[in-house]
Amino acid sequence: MNTYRFLKSWFLGVAIILFIVLFPILTVADDSPLQQDWNPSVFGKDDEMGSVNWITDKKVLEAIKLVKKGKIVTLGKVYQRDIPVFGERTWKLTIPGLPTGGPVGNNSIVYNDEYVIAELGQIGTQFDGLGHVGVNTSEGNYFYNGHFLEDFGTSYGLNKLGVEKIAEKGYVTRGVLLDMAGYKGVERLPIPTGKAKNEPGIITVDDIKGAIKKQKIAPIKQGDVVLFYTGHGNYWGQDWDSLTEEEKAKNKQLFNAGEPGPGITACRYLSQQKIAMVGSDTAGTEAVPGEDPNRPFDCHIEWMVKHGITNMENLDLTELVNNKVYEFMFVFAPLKMKGATGSPGNPIAIY
Repeated sequence: MNTYRFLKSWFLGVAIILFIVLFPILTVADDSPLQQDWNPSVFGKDDEMGSVNWITDKKVLEAIKLVKKGKIVTLGKVYQRDIPVFGERTWKLTIPGLPTGGPVGNNSIVYNDEYVIAELGQIGTQFDGLGHVGVNTSEGNYFYNGHFLEDFGTSYGLNKLGVEKIAEKGYVTRGVLLDMAGYKGVERLPIPTGKAKNEPGIITVDDIKGAIKKQKIAPIKQGDVVLFYTGHGNYWGQDWDSLTEEEKAKNKQLFNAGEPGPGITACRYLSQQKIAMVGSDTAGTEAVPGEDPNRPFDCHIEWMVKHGITNMENLDLTELVNNKVYEFMFVFAPLKMKGATGSPGNPIAIY
């Protein structure tokens, strides 16, 4: 009897362990990329650059015509240790030595270097490259244009879809700013609760069209970069260094509690317009939670994995909004970090 009970308990324990290990694998796999033929890309089966290809020479020349005053606005936020971050990501900069080196030579020159520990392409103002997000399918982890992570991923960088591919071209194109908070007459859009598809924090296609009409600008066009201002990013605003530690902690909690942004229907609409990039003043650009709380970051999949549309997060759009600048020449190139999933950056709007 004791042997029977032991074997019964042992088999039960093994069954529980197998259930815990295999249940996520069995439930998470989504074969939509395989069943819906998400590849080859419209840019060809070998393409690793995605939507930046929509930016043609003609598009660049059209963007230059948007510069009327010669004004420059930088859209990146400051990278520092105490900023709001996603999950357990970190930014830590140190200067070893003080000075790091020297004095050297008859002129006794000294110098400083910085040492940075960070998820360098995925913290603060960040550019999401095509190696950042994929979909777990029954055949493996599917990424843009039919590439499987098991075939191109290594611990020391990606052998395909590295951000350096897009960095060879960069973005010089028409930028479109949609002031969604202003359109809805609020200081900031509320964080969705996940209880309904029509919450005010979820931006719709009608909202996009309505904002364009209110701002009296031309419709979204192929090769544009479309940026959303929700007001949510002001929890991590330009006054950050003036806040107390308690105020920073409170704002971090609010900033990371979720975010307003376009829902999946609006994201699909933007894909149809063949935009070059999307971005916002929030940490993820899209609504979190979105129209379906059981499909987190679904727009990331729609944009990056399905259509090769890149994404830029945590932008500082306040100066453009305050000056009612809704069209401009947008300029940005990610760092040429071979095999990286993303890049830090400081995009520029020129108008």
